[in-house]
This record gives sequence, C-alpha cells and structure tokens, in this order.
Amino acid sequence: MPADSRGYKRPESVLVVVYTRAGRALMLRRADVPEFWQSITGSMEWSDATPLATAVRELREETGLAMMPADLRDWHTSNRYILFPHWRHKYVPGTIENTEHLYSLELPDELPIVLNPAEHSEYVWTPLADAARLAFSWTNRDALLALQAERGRGGLEP
Repeated sequence: MPADSRGYKRPESVLVVVYTRAGRALMLRRADVPEFWQSITGSMEWSDATPLATAVRELREETGLAMMPADLRDWHTSNRYILFPHWRHKYVPGTIENTEHLYSLELPDELPIVLNPAEHSEYVWTPLADAARLAFSWTNRDALLALQAERGRGGLEP
C-alpha cells in the first residue's frame, strides 16, 4: 500500500456478472442511490492480492454466495472509467479514474440472495437483455451485452 493512501480507497475494482444457464442475470438495487441497479461490484482493498480474490470476497459480502475462485470466469478485461466527482473524496487526492476487472459466475438456477442492507435494498433475476437496460454503468451494460452475444453465438437462448 502506498504510504499516502491510508484511509483512501484503492482506485481498482471488480465487476462480477452473475447469471443462470437459462440466461437470467442477478441485478442489485443500491441502497444509497435507488435508481442505480448493478451486478456485484466492489473496490479492491489495499491488502487484496488479486482482483480475483476481491471478486470472491465481494460476491460473498453482497449476495451471501460463497464460491471458490475456480467458479468464477476471468474475462481478462479491464475497463477504465472516470469517477463521479461526488465520490472522488474517497480516493487519494488527484485520483479521477478507476480500473475495473470483469468476472462472471454462471449458476445452474436462480438462488436466494442474502443482501447487505447497507449496500443494496433489493435484487431481481431478469433476462440478460433486460439487465443490460437496467444497468446504471456502461461497463456493467457492456458486460451483460457481451455475455448475451456470446451465449447467442453458442446456440444458447439469450
């Protein structure tokens, strides 16, 4: 951890798209911004060794799903985006961008989710296309659309 970063968030995060074999994605409604629907997201802690470790931790914290690292698919994709100005105070002064690493988790069926009420107020399982329309962030939308397109190429119902 850089010496000047104590008390600040690391400008690196994960996005985990959870979906079923039937093509239904899990979407969570943020408690602090009710119009903001998203897949599982979370900042890397300074002590997190890898983005994959963060993805496993965030999945457990936000949904109650305890998965092994091998259960998640690493898309080997990272997106950089500009942080909203009202959230920049959480980062080392001068930080304006975040790097987000993409993962996904396919489940056989919809599972009950245990939300952390400090982060999310509700969840829904919805078709991938609907989830993409619901997603607040462009990175989340694009990941859902990429997954839908990939499933379509594989002969699966999107």
